[in-house]
Amino acid sequence: MLRRLVAIVGPTGSGKSAIALQLARELGGEIVNADSRQVYRGMDIGTAKPTVAERRLVRHHLFDIADPRDDYSLALYQRDARAVLEDIWARDTFAWLVGGTGQYAWGLLENWSVPEVPPDGTLRRELTAFAAERGVEALHARLAAVDPLAAERIDPRNVRRVVRALEVHHHTGVPISTWQTKGSPDFEYLLFGIDVPKDELDRRIDARVDAMFAAGFVDEVRALLADGVPSDAGSMSSIGYAEIGRFLEGAISLDEAIDATKRATRRLARRQAQWFRRDDRRISWVHDADDIEMQANIFTGACTNTIRGARR
Repeated sequence: MLRRLVAIVGPTGSGKSAIALQLARELGGEIVNADSRQVYRGMDIGTAKPTVAERRLVRHHLFDIADPRDDYSLALYQRDARAVLEDIWARDTFAWLVGGTGQYAWGLLENWSVPEVPPDGTLRRELTAFAAERGVEALHARLAAVDPLAAERIDPRNVRRVVRALEVHHHTGVPISTWQTKGSPDFEYLLFGIDVPKDELDRRIDARVDAMFAAGFVDEVRALLADGVPSDAGSMSSIGYAEIGRFLEGAISLDEAIDATKRATRRLARRQAQWFRRDDRRISWVHDADDIEMQANIFTGACTNTIRGARR
């Protein structure tokens, strides 16, 4: 049984999903999601999730698997992703791992060990309230006091990750940075990063946000809230959802929500770049599907054997 995986990573708005769909249709294989927001049901427009029609063209995995009321963690993702990959490989095909969530992608490719600490809603609310009252830097300082290495890795503005690190330490007494050891994967992989110039990426992001709002993004958020998803749920902290929530509360105008969503998405793209660095020799930086196809052909003895088989 061949255990092969081709990963396509890069910032939001870079076109990863469209490239993966094109290649999977041409070369075979199945698409596995590596986006931490596309796992949630009902969050379609704002996460730029592949459409139902697109998912009928190629088999997709790990989309719509979590309730937006619940917290979905890296540990759960690793469990679910490994199960999906084993099924794909058992059927003698290969996977396209696609997404911009660095933790999800590297967690698989580097075989991270992740603590299985269930979410503590009470503690999370307390820590989130502390950040709101005292500031994100004050919360980050609490993490630095118990886990300096994790604090160095986590942006203070990423309150969700800071809270998770404090939660793990609170329940285990062990820093999350100690838990998160790396190993070697038991499969072969080829890794591509989608390279888009900064100005072009910003234009794509702005156009995509405008298209999301035109497609009914506000109604999507309104429906989630009406369905009982709490406004302070982890899923609703996603970019766009939080901004629209403030609009629906009357705190900001629609135009302000759109502008804030664009700014937050651009910041996200910059943060994602920190996970996928240009000097990382494991990543082949490409511009489009043709570049990936050519490099995959050169990758003799690894993914190309599977891809050649898919072409026959």
